[in-house]
Amino acid sequence: MSIFQNATNHAIATLEALRTLEPLVEKTAAAISTCLLSGGKLLVCGNGGSAADGADFSAEYGCRFMNDRQPFPAINLTACSSLTTAIGNDYGFEQLFARQVRGFAKPGDVLVALSTSGNSPNILAALREAGSMGITSIALLGRDGGSARGIASIDLIVPSTITARVQEAHKFLLHVVCEMVEQTLPSPPRP
Repeated sequence: MSIFQNATNHAIATLEALRTLEPLVEKTAAAISTCLLSGGKLLVCGNGGSAADGADFSAEYGCRFMNDRQPFPAINLTACSSLTTAIGNDYGFEQLFARQVRGFAKPGDVLVALSTSGNSPNILAALREAGSMGITSIALLGRDGGSARGIASIDLIVPSTITARVQEAHKFLLHVVCEMVEQTLPSPPRP
């Protein structure tokens, strides 16, 4: 079997396995809708490809996803190189996101954390910080959820051991959440 056919088969199987997550995806969308409609904000973090997916997810709220609507606050915690390098230098890479959660989050906000392994120390620290502050957290994880499983308020675990397929599934789940949330957000006033 070719690499392409093998990858396609794994991608289809991974996406099919997501069907069981529908109730948790709906719970995720409801939590984000409640947050944004109540004046809260999203804080989003991840490493590497997960950071890129998180950046896209946060941009969907500040701009729009499918429909013209009011913008909502979503902070990509990987965006500011000055801040991230200062935290990494002064407190260590493991505190990169936790320190920002401590500084930016308030009750009613939601943290969305992505980790394909579920074992990234900086993601674990951010989820624990959110928990200690009473902040709702959503973890998009892969494999068996790793060490992060059970720390967040909601776990969306993609049951694949192939990092690329987990990232693709995370992107799909994030877009579905955006689509669900956007249906609840107000349209801009007409001139």
